[in-house]
Amino acid sequence: VQLQACGGGLVQAGGSLRLSCAASGRTFNNYVMGWFRQAPGKEREFVAAITWNSVGTYADSVKGRFTISREYAKNTVYLQMNSLKREDTAVYYCAGSDSVVVRTTREGYRYWGQGTLVTVSS
Repeated sequence: VQLQACGGGLVQAGGSLRLSCAASGRTFNNYVMGWFRQAPGKEREFVAAITWNSVGTYADSVKGRFTISREYAKNTVYLQMNSLKREDTAVYYCAGSDSVVVRTTREGYRYWGQGTLVTVSS
């Protein structure tokens, strides 16, 4: 099973990016998938998750700015990030679970992508 995340890059504050996470080796269409991020010197933290029926859950810090979605035919999850702030700078990881219940901790996810770096400049 592989999760391939991409879409990171350098963007100015106020700008937008869309991250993608393509899964291979198994389907996650019936399970929760999520995004986490880890800033330098900090713990990895929950960003967003999406259920099998595309209901999103968000960290308070990104609510109203980020949108998680999924494309079932491609076994892919997206994270649309708008109104980016410097504090959004981090390596972003996608994660897949074997659960239908949203978890906001790392322990709730079994599969992890390699991470994609998002840098927001002022």
